[in-house]
Amino acid sequence: MLRRRTLATLATLAPLPLLAAPPARAAERQPFTDAAFAAAQEAGRPILIEVTAPWCPTCRAQKPHVDAVAADPRMREAVLLSIDFDSQKDALRRLNVRSQSTLIALRGREERGRATGITDGAAIRDLLLRAL
Repeated sequence: MLRRRTLATLATLAPLPLLAAPPARAAERQPFTDAAFAAAQEAGRPILIEVTAPWCPTCRAQKPHVDAVAADPRMREAVLLSIDFDSQKDALRRLNVRSQSTLIALRGREERGRATGITDGAAIRDLLLRAL
């Protein structure tokens, strides 16, 4: 059985989690759709596009670095759109993408950077942060 003093102490500690800083928001990750891409462009948001394939070792090597950039608090307004290289050929043609493991950074309608096949974490971060 808890004593009154113990209960009073616990009651004073209960609000502490509310005082903690809220978790930083990450970039909004979603599959590429024309509607999502158009909405992000119209809003002038930072847009990160990753072109991936489940069989691609380079894509797998890029993923943790892309995820780290997407989790950066500066990217809280960004949208990360993932294009499947095998099944979204129309989107690839419209974006002039010829290979999986392509990363594109845009701000609204302005393309600010593009690279294919890079796996260096610093290079990926530098490229994707150009969307800001």
